[in-house]
This record gives sequence, C-alpha cells and structure tokens, in this order.
Amino acid sequence: MESSTIQFYDIQPDQANNDLRKKVVNGAAIIMSRLPKRPPVDIDFSDLTFSVAEGRNRGYKTILKGVSGRFRFGHLTAIMGPSGAGKSTLMNITAGYRISNVVGSIRVNGRARNLRKFRKMSCYIMQDDHLHPHLSVIESMNISANLKLGDKMSSVEKTEVVNEILETLNLTECRDTRASNLSGGQRKRLSIALELVNNPPVMFFDEPTSGLDSSSSYQCINLLKTLAQGGRTIVCTIHQPSAKLFEKFDYLYALAEGQCIYKGSITGLLRFFSSLGLECPSYHNPADFMMEVASGEYGDFTHKMVTAVYNSKCDNLVLPHDTIGFKNKAAATNGVPELEDAESSSRGSAGGRGGASLYNTNTGETKICIPSAQHSLLTSEDESIDDIPNSFPTSGWKQFVILFKRTFLCIIRDGMLTKMRLCSHLLIGLLIGMLYYKIGGEASKVFSNSGCLFFCMLFLMFTAMMPTILTFPLEMNVFMREHLNYWYSLKSYYLAKTMADLPFQVIYPLLYVVLVYFMTGQPLEVHRFLMFTTMCIMTSLVAQSLGLAIGAAMNIQGAVFLGPITSIPVLLFSGFFVTFSTIPFYLRWISYLSYVRYGFEGALLAIYGDREPLHCSEAYCHYKNPQKLLQHLDIEGANFWYDVLVLCAFFVILRTIGYFVLRWKLKSER
Repeated sequence: MESSTIQFYDIQPDQANNDLRKKVVNGAAIIMSRLPKRPPVDIDFSDLTFSVAEGRNRGYKTILKGVSGRFRFGHLTAIMGPSGAGKSTLMNITAGYRISNVVGSIRVNGRARNLRKFRKMSCYIMQDDHLHPHLSVIESMNISANLKLGDKMSSVEKTEVVNEILETLNLTECRDTRASNLSGGQRKRLSIALELVNNPPVMFFDEPTSGLDSSSSYQCINLLKTLAQGGRTIVCTIHQPSAKLFEKFDYLYALAEGQCIYKGSITGLLRFFSSLGLECPSYHNPADFMMEVASGEYGDFTHKMVTAVYNSKCDNLVLPHDTIGFKNKAAATNGVPELEDAESSSRGSAGGRGGASLYNTNTGETKICIPSAQHSLLTSEDESIDDIPNSFPTSGWKQFVILFKRTFLCIIRDGMLTKMRLCSHLLIGLLIGMLYYKIGGEASKVFSNSGCLFFCMLFLMFTAMMPTILTFPLEMNVFMREHLNYWYSLKSYYLAKTMADLPFQVIYPLLYVVLVYFMTGQPLEVHRFLMFTTMCIMTSLVAQSLGLAIGAAMNIQGAVFLGPITSIPVLLFSGFFVTFSTIPFYLRWISYLSYVRYGFEGALLAIYGDREPLHCSEAYCHYKNPQKLLQHLDIEGANFWYDVLVLCAFFVILRTIGYFVLRWKLKSER
C-alpha cells in the first residue's frame, strides 16, 4: 500500500464554531499537511501501582492501586477525579515522566514500551506555560523547528511547517510578539505549537484550561479535539469542565482513591451510573455529577464502581455511532480518505462521504473514532515505531550552537540584568577609584592598597556568583519541558547555558579593572596590568562556576540563602583577615579550598612581586621594599602561575560538578 499521511476532514462543518476551528478544519481542507508523517499510537497500561514514601520509618502511601486502561489514537481522552485521586500521577507515568516506584506494564501498539523511543514520539504540555519571555513567537517556533526536525529537512521546508502551524493555531498576528506579552490563550496555543513541529502522535496535557476564561477554554479544547481527529492520541487531565467542554471529549478515564471508577465513552457515563442506581438530576452537568459521586456525596459507591469496571460493565455502553470505520482511499480521491460507518457502510450520508451517523445533528459536529484494529490501514510498514531512531534529531554540536544563540539573545534582551551588571561595575569602579585615588605607588599606604585589591576580589566574586545562582532555578521548568520532550541533550544545554555568559563575565570585570587600576595609581607596566586582570577575571569565572553549581542543586530560596553562606569561609580563609601561619593547623586545610585566597595572592604578586622600592612620602616607610609586605602576608615564596593553574582547576571542577548535580536533579524529579 502506498504511504500517506493520516488526514481527517469534517463532512459538514458547524457554522457556529469559532474561527480557530474553521482554520483547522474547513470543508475538505488538509489539516497541517506539511508536518512529518507519524504512525498512530495506542497506549495500553495494566495493573499500574505507584507508591511514595511518607517519611522516615513511616512506610509508603499508595497513590495508584492496580489501574488498567487504554488510550486510543483518534480520541480526545480526559482523566478526571477528585483532588488526590491520582490523575496527574497516572498521566506522568504513562507519559514517561515518572519511572521510579512504578509497578505494572505499559505497552505501545501492543509492544512493551521503549521509553526512549516513546519520548521521541510524544510530548507533555504542562499546566503552566513555561516559555522564554524574551523570545518572540516566531523565534521560539524557529528554534523548535531547528532542534526537532533535524538536518534532513531544508530551512525552506521548516519555514513552511512553522507558518502552517501558526496559521492553524491562529498565532500569525502575534508572530513578532514576545512571549511575556502574550495573553493566556495565546501562551497556551504557543506551548502546543512548539510541540506540534515534529507532529508527535501522542500528546499529554496537564490541566490545559487552567487559568483560561470560558471562551479561551473552549477554543483550547476545540483545538485538542481537532488534533485528536487528525489521528493523534490526546490525553489530558481536567478539573470540573463545563457541560459544553465535557461533551467535546470522546473518552473518559475517571479515578477515585487511586482506582478506576469509569473508563469509556462520554455518552455512556450516565447510563453506567444508572446501572448502579445513580440518576443524574435534570439539567445537571454530568462532569459535576461524576465528581460528586467520586467524592462520596451520594454515599460510598467507589467500591461498587471499581467492581463494575473490573467486570467490564463499561465496555457495552458505546453507541453504534461512536465507532466509525476508516477506509483509506487516498490514491483514488486526490488524497482525501473516505469515511465509512462501521455498522452500516452501505447506508447513504450527507454529502455522500460515509455513514449517516458521522454528523451529529444536535451539536453540528463530526465524531471521528477509529478502531485500533485497523492500524494497518493507516500507516505503511515504513512508518512503524520500530523505525524511530534513538538519537536526537540534530547533532550535539548543532544543538549547542542553537541553544548558545538562544541563551545569548535572551541575555542581551534581559535589559534589567544586563544593564544593572554593567552599571554596577562602572559605578563601583569609579567609587573605588576615587576612594583609593593614587595610592598604588605610595609605601606608606601599602595596607590600604592591599585592602583595595582584596575588595576587588570580593566585589567581582559576588557580582559573578549571585546572578548565576538563579540561572538554573529560574529556567528549570522550561528545561524540564524541553529536555523530556526530547528537544536536546543535557550536555548541549549545560554547555550552551554556561558558555553564553562567559563573554559578559570577561567584559564586565575588564571594564572594572581598567577604571580601578589606573585611578588608584597601580604600576604602569603592561605585564602587571595583564597579570592583575587575569586574576580578576579568573576569580570572577570561578565564582560564577560555584554559583551555577549551587543553582543546579537548589531551588530559588535555597540557592539565594546558600550562596552568601558559602562565601563566608571562602573570605575568612582568603589570607586578608588572617595569615596562613596564624590559622590553627587543624583548620589550615580549609584555606586550600578558598579560591579567593589564590585570587588575592595572585593580585598581590602582580602588583608587588619583583618590584622596585616604593615612593615614601614620610620620614620612614617600613614597607618601602615590597618584599616585606609579601613576607608579612606569608606569600613571599608564592608563584603567580601556580595560582592561575589552581583557579583553572577550580573552574573545571566546579563546572563538572554543576553538570552532574543537574543530571542528578533531573533524574530525582522522575
């Protein structure tokens, strides 16, 4: 059979539907025809059990208790239940976000799930829309296309895919608007658009209508319905939808107390309750009634419903028109497949395109549900899941380049952080220059000058460490979404994120040093200026690396607290407040871990090492010979290049620690 993309069409579109719906499905128009071809996917899970530790020596709490079910392609599936029922846990497990402490089996198209391949063909869109605020819609889409479509597709084809998605999701008018200026509905659609680039056959949504008004919620669910009709498996958790939204769903999986209390079509829900003696009041929202029953407002029916589900009482509640056959005749009708009633394919229909039950005269909408047994009719052999590679669509080097450009652009556009860092270095540099004006060559003011050098290390340490402490905590949600949706590898992200800020971490200290060095009257020798500048920049880079490592391990509150705390022993053992010989022998090992010690020591050697006698404006200057100062500070025999080497080692070790800490944190989240 000839390979073709799975495409669905409305037979009689509803004139009252919103504009978003009309753009997606309009007569016999093709739904996003330029997207890559993907095989349809059914997800089966059986006897899933999940437990979490309640605390030390307190045992485990079971969240899911042996639930089983199936999420079919072509269906919009809702997972519902009271708070604490296990909705998000079930979706996280089936999406592959939660893998520890899980017992049970998950199968994809009848085979045991390969988690790596499943992540490549699925996406998870979280409740909160985690987007880069400084990127416009089109910039975010282009980055997504370059990362997810790989090198096999040309830039022109990628542009066509991006434009088609933006047009389909009604985002064309705001394509040049930054994410921070988008409305709630636009942010939600952009989150969906970013994942649609590679046309994933499976899409998970956590509370997709959260934070949206009724109109935006309807548009969002309408969009998900259309995506499902395009042959995708759409699964979402939702909390108490309106009756209008509830009827949009094809399939309901209801949970209570970690057990399944209903799984089947939306149309069969009330009949299922009736069979148990539960009658929904007239004009009452079926979704609200289900939640009330699950919460125990009508008595304890949970066990009875779980038993009924276990005995397959939900399986015979599907109306004949809920299931429609699919006959692929793409080659015969200009690529338009022919829909056919599964029960009576010989009957006529409106428009002559399939069974009469295709079109719902009450709602004016088309219900398209395809039996999973007909996989072979929807995809050719060369489009099977087995052919999905385990590697990323783009190489590690190209991922690094794309992410480096994105991070660099975000830093440039973050005016508050960039301008504040620039102004702080210039203003503090001028202040220090005026405070210690022309003391660098005066023998009577050697200790004041050493204080100036120490403050330079102190200032550069804090200005480098504190902003970078927040780098990973602020972007952790965006990183989790993109990485677990298989955009890029952790290595590429970490390298790009840490390297993009390096130019700024060199330029800002350099501007500060130029102001301070010449205003304070330090020796006008090129090699001393370069040595002092090297020490300042290396100290800044090591402090930045420590900030990245702390930020990778902690949340925002913990990182902001731990950063200054770790600086206290670093400064105490730096050699300025107490010399090495004065430190008790059992604490001297801490001084070897103080990177500021090496920076301060190197700065003193750059200014006073092998230097001619200083100018003395008084009758007697004890430190006219700079060697006496070095002797007093216990650094007479120190070597400048040794200090540089140690700082380089600190830089590499802390960057490596930051990577492995971020990797550990990523695994612990799952």
